[in-house]
Amino acid sequence: MALVLGIDDAGRGPLIGPMFLAGVLLKMEDEKNLKQEGVNDSKQVAHPKRVRLAGLIKDVCVSYKIVSSTPEQIDHSILSGINLNTLEALKVAEIINSLVIGQKEGIKVIVDCPSVNTKAWRALLLQYLKDPDRVELLCEHKADANHVSVSAASILAKVAREDSVEELKKQFGDFGSGYPSDPLTKEFLRKQGQKQKDSGLFRKTWQTWKALYPSENQKTLFSIF
Repeated sequence: MALVLGIDDAGRGPLIGPMFLAGVLLKMEDEKNLKQEGVNDSKQVAHPKRVRLAGLIKDVCVSYKIVSSTPEQIDHSILSGINLNTLEALKVAEIINSLVIGQKEGIKVIVDCPSVNTKAWRALLLQYLKDPDRVELLCEHKADANHVSVSAASILAKVAREDSVEELKKQFGDFGSGYPSDPLTKEFLRKQGQKQKDSGLFRKTWQTWKALYPSENQKTLFSIF
């Protein structure tokens, strides 16, 4: 039984809310059926269809794993000298190490690479794998558009991010997409940033936050070190 593990992220860039990564372990013969059902890069699939496909993917796959990093965890990592690419490598390794355990044969792993330097990021990721010889590792840009397993992972990660955002909006109000370029997000930050500074909602190491609340960023820095 030939297996392929696709991995992708969602919510890497937003100012608000967690980042999610998902891994989907598939039999290679199931990829064709998922593609026929419409599994594609999550950015190319409308939300209602993403939700439906997420359920199908979970039913069809051998196994899957979704992990997250909260804004506080992201900020702590960055202020501790661990950049976002390294944090993502750690999270991807967590998925691989979890899903490869118990499998009797080697697995092809395909990751949608977050770094412009795919070779260097692949070497970094290999350092965190418990059994690197068990996997054939491919790190590729736009893998979510080119490989069904990664498309499936992108859908699970995206739906997890969307569910998280909806729960946050119930608690804090509408902040738009959470991305710094979103006018609604910017307006929410101006009105609620100071009030919600300790809520764990914002990534305070993002330039948008630091530009608006420079003194708060210094307080965060001194509290970490």
